[in-house]
Amino acid sequence: MADPAAMLTLITAGTAGISITSAAALRGWNGWLDLKRMELAGPDRKASPPSPAARIEMADLKERVRKLEAIAEGIDT
Repeated sequence: MADPAAMLTLITAGTAGISITSAAALRGWNGWLDLKRMELAGPDRKASPPSPAARIEMADLKERVRKLEAIAEGIDT
C-alpha cells in the first residue's frame, strides 16, 4: 500500500491540474463567445469619423510603407 502522504500529494496535484486546465478552457471559451458576439453585432454605426490628426498619421504611415516597399524592391525615391 502506498504512503498516505504521497497519495494526498498526488490527489492535490491532480486536483490543481484539473482546476488550472478548466480555468484556462473556460477563459478561452468566454473569449471565443465575446468574439462571436462582436461579429454578430457588426460594425458600430455610431462610431465617429477619424479625427484630422488620425488621418494625417495614417497618411504618414502609408507613405512610410511605400518608401520601405521601394527600398525592398531596390528603387530609390
